[in-house]
Amino acid sequence: MTAVQQDIDERTHLTSTNKFELLLFRLGTDNVLGKSELFGINVFKIREIVAMPGITPIVGTAAHALGVVNLRGQVIPVFDLPAIVGCKPQTGLNIMLVTEYARTTQAFAVESVEDIVRLDWKQVLSAQTSGAAGKLVTSIARLDGNTDESRLAQVLDVEAILQMVSPSDDHQVTAEKVGAKLALKPGAIILAADDSFVARSLIEQELKVLQAPYEMLKSGLEAWERLNAIAQSAKAEGKTVLDRVAMVLTDLEMPEMDGFTLTRNIKQDARFDGLPVVIHSSLSGSANEDHVRSVGANGYVAKFAAEDLAATIRRVLPRPGNP
Repeated sequence: MTAVQQDIDERTHLTSTNKFELLLFRLGTDNVLGKSELFGINVFKIREIVAMPGITPIVGTAAHALGVVNLRGQVIPVFDLPAIVGCKPQTGLNIMLVTEYARTTQAFAVESVEDIVRLDWKQVLSAQTSGAAGKLVTSIARLDGNTDESRLAQVLDVEAILQMVSPSDDHQVTAEKVGAKLALKPGAIILAADDSFVARSLIEQELKVLQAPYEMLKSGLEAWERLNAIAQSAKAEGKTVLDRVAMVLTDLEMPEMDGFTLTRNIKQDARFDGLPVVIHSSLSGSANEDHVRSVGANGYVAKFAAEDLAATIRRVLPRPGNP
């Protein structure tokens, strides 16, 4: 087995235990307190880390676009991440993080890379739940566990950053793209979970165009707790979960409980037998897709293509009147 394959296998194995690896880096001092804070991105998003190469500026680009770089035969846009989040590097833009995200490849310039840490998703709190809500930060990671002395890292919302610096018309949701109204069982909803503000907004747009009743949650744990509450309520009324929930749509990366764990919990619980689960994630690649199948998900859609998401939802939804 090659070292690369072994590395992929080890990181994929982490998802079976609700764990992941976070790349920690610094962007310089912030504009408020003048401190240098830690930021993080899931290692699964990182293709490679390289010393800052020569960049070719492109005329007429967005304010935070530094230009493009020719890396291993591919021309990749490079963005000034400190400028985007409001930091000032003290030693310059020294490192380039090349990321694969939502079907695209791009690079972010940072000041320094600190470490890769292995965390349990329980160590990661929703930015909104913790009172640190911001459109560019999805969550706060407690690097040393639940202690007062724990170092904190801000986990960046790459979806929101890319949408801000490079808006895409492909993300527009129209009836022409997604098709006719969904036929759900009367009284049933789609239960959706995603920690990204941008992703939730796009999903909500699509479900509204499809005229599908839904409930949107911000983490896998919220979705799991809500699903259990619905099951209890349905049982008290002599009904099943399938009378109340048509399907679950979940992201993979979420604080407290990831989408893999949520899916596994649903598929291993007899109360939710027959409940379809679709994973909707910016994490692509064969390793993730293989693991999606291993936890029993009914479908996998890479973010964000409105047509693909609508087609997958239609495929997995039970027909009204059928199990």
